[in-house]
Amino acid sequence: MAAENYHEEEALGKAYDARLMKRLLAYIRPYRWAVVVAAALLLIISLLQVASPYLIQVAIDDYITPGDAGGLSLLTLAFIGVLILSSAVRFFQTWLTAWLGQKVLHDIRSQVFGHLQKLHLGFFDKNPVGRLLTRVTGDVNTLNEMFSSGVVTIIGDIFTLFLIVAALLYYNWQLALITFTVVPLLVGATFVFRARVRNVYREVRLKLARLNAFLQEHITGMKVVQLFNREDGTFSKFDEINQALRAAHFRSIYYYATFFPVVEIIGTLSIALLLYFGGFRIESGDLTFGELVAFITLVEMFYRPIRDLSEKYNILQASMASSERIFDLLDTEPGISSPPGPRKLESCSGRIEIENLWFAYNDQDWVLKDVSFTVEPGQKVAIVGATGAGKTSLISLLYRFYDFQKGSIKLDGHSLKDLPIDNLRSHLGLVLQDVFVFSGDIAGNVRLRNEAISDERVKEALRRVGFNRFLSRFKDGIHAEVRERGTTMSTGQKQLLSFARALAFDPDVLMLDEATSSVDTETEKLIQTALDELLKDRTSIIIAHRLSTIEKADKIIVLHHGELRESGGHDELMRREGIYHKLYQLQYRKQASVQPPAGAGLERRVSR
Repeated sequence: MAAENYHEEEALGKAYDARLMKRLLAYIRPYRWAVVVAAALLLIISLLQVASPYLIQVAIDDYITPGDAGGLSLLTLAFIGVLILSSAVRFFQTWLTAWLGQKVLHDIRSQVFGHLQKLHLGFFDKNPVGRLLTRVTGDVNTLNEMFSSGVVTIIGDIFTLFLIVAALLYYNWQLALITFTVVPLLVGATFVFRARVRNVYREVRLKLARLNAFLQEHITGMKVVQLFNREDGTFSKFDEINQALRAAHFRSIYYYATFFPVVEIIGTLSIALLLYFGGFRIESGDLTFGELVAFITLVEMFYRPIRDLSEKYNILQASMASSERIFDLLDTEPGISSPPGPRKLESCSGRIEIENLWFAYNDQDWVLKDVSFTVEPGQKVAIVGATGAGKTSLISLLYRFYDFQKGSIKLDGHSLKDLPIDNLRSHLGLVLQDVFVFSGDIAGNVRLRNEAISDERVKEALRRVGFNRFLSRFKDGIHAEVRERGTTMSTGQKQLLSFARALAFDPDVLMLDEATSSVDTETEKLIQTALDELLKDRTSIIIAHRLSTIEKADKIIVLHHGELRESGGHDELMRREGIYHKLYQLQYRKQASVQPPAGAGLERRVSR
C-alpha cells in the first residue's frame, strides 16, 4: 500500500484559502485590464437578462391584452435586439475569459517547468515522474477552469442574483417573500451536495493519480513486461485500477444527477406557490397577468446562477487543491544553487583538487570518506573500484548534481560552491553509460538546442568519434529522425552519439562514466581511436572497467568502500599486488573465459 500511496495526490485542503487565492490572483495582474473588461461585459449581460422579463410584462399588459398589434411588433423587434446584443456580448466575454485563462496557464506552466530545471537531482530521486507530470499538466489545467470560467463568472453570477432579487422586490415584495421561503431548502440541498461531492472528488483524484502513475511506469517498462510475458497480469492490475476510477466517477455522477433535479423540484415548488398566490392577486387587481409572467420568468432565472455557483464551488475546491500542490513545488528550494555574487571562471586549465571529501546521500551513511587527490591540467586519471565504491558519486559531486558534507573540491583554485552552476558546467563534459536520446534528429541530439554549435561542428564531432560510418545509413544525414529514447539507433550508436555530444561542446574537463562498457568490440575500437585525439591536452577523469582504457591513464585512483585505498600508475599498482591487482586479475580472467588471447598469459599482460 505504501508503494501505491507514493504516487497518489495529497488530501484536498479547504475549498477557499485566502493565501492561495492571493498568489493565484498575482498571475492575473499583468492582464487585469482583461478582467475589468470581462467583468463589465458580464454586468451588461446581467442587465440584459433582467430586461427580458420586463419586455415580456410590457408586451402582455400594454399590447397583447389591449390588442395593439402595431406596438407589439415594435416591442418584438426590441426583444430580438436585446437577445442579439446579449449573445454578442456573451461571445466576446467568453472569448476574453478563455484568452485570459490560457495566458495565465502559459505563465504558470512556464514557471513550473523552469523551476523543475533548477531543482537538484536529489529531488527527482524522491519524486516520481508521474506526479511531476501531473503538476505541469493536470494541476495546471485544473486552474484553467477557475481563470476562464470561475473568477470572473462568479462576479457575474452574484451581480445577476442581486439584480433579480431587486427586480422581484420591485414587482411585488409580498410574492418575493413567498418565493424566498423555499430558499432554505435550496441552501440545505446545496450544503449536502457540497459535502458529498467533496469526498467523492477527492477519491476521483486519488484514483486518477494511481492510474496515471501505473500507465507511466508500465509504458516505460513495456520491454520488461513483454520479456517476461506479463501482459495478462499487467492488464488485470490496470483493469482493477481502471474499474476503481470508473466507480468513483459513477459516484460523482450520481450526486450531480441527484442535485440538479432537486434544484428543479425546489424551483417548481416556488413557481407553484407563485401561481397559487399570484392568481388571487390578479383577481383582486393587485397584480397584472404580465407582472405575474415576468415574475415567474425572473424566478426561473433566479435558480440558474445558484446552480452555477454550486458548480463554481467544485471548480474553486479543485483549484485550491491543485494550486496548493503547484505552490508546494514552486516553494521547494533548489537545494543546490549559485552563490550570491558569484565569481565566474572565464578560462579553465582543468586542475582539480579534492581534499578530505566526505559525502552521503542520506544522513551519516557515507558514500565517500575522507577522499583526497589532485588532477593536474591535461592529466588523464582513471577511477576504479568495485560496484558501490563511490565512483559515480564522485563525478556527480564534480558536476554539483549533489553537494558534499565535508571537505572541498576546487577547479583551478576556485571552490565549486563559489562558482555559478552554469559557468561550472560549461567547462565540464560528461559521457554516461546510460545514454539518453531525445526525439528529434541527430544534429539536435548533439547540439542540444545550442544554436551556437553549427551543422559543420556537429559533423566534425560525429566524424571524430567515428559515427560518420553509420551516418551514411540515414537518408537525411545529421537531420535524420530520431525517435523517443533513440529506438531507431543501436546501443553502440547511442554511445557514440553521446561522445560526439560532449565533443561538440568542447569541455575543458572531460569525464567518462563507464562510457564504453555497453558497446561491442568493434564499436569500442571506434571509441578508442577517437579517445587519443579527444583526450589530448584535456583534463580527463575516466571511470571504466575496460583495461584498455584504464592502462593508458596517467594516474589510477582505487576506491574501496568509499575510501581512497591506492593511487599510482598501472605498472606501479600491479607491483603492489593490492586491490587494483585483484580487480585486474578478476577482469582478465572474465575476458579470458570469453575469448582467450592466443599466446598470452597473465605474466605477459602484467609485464606490459
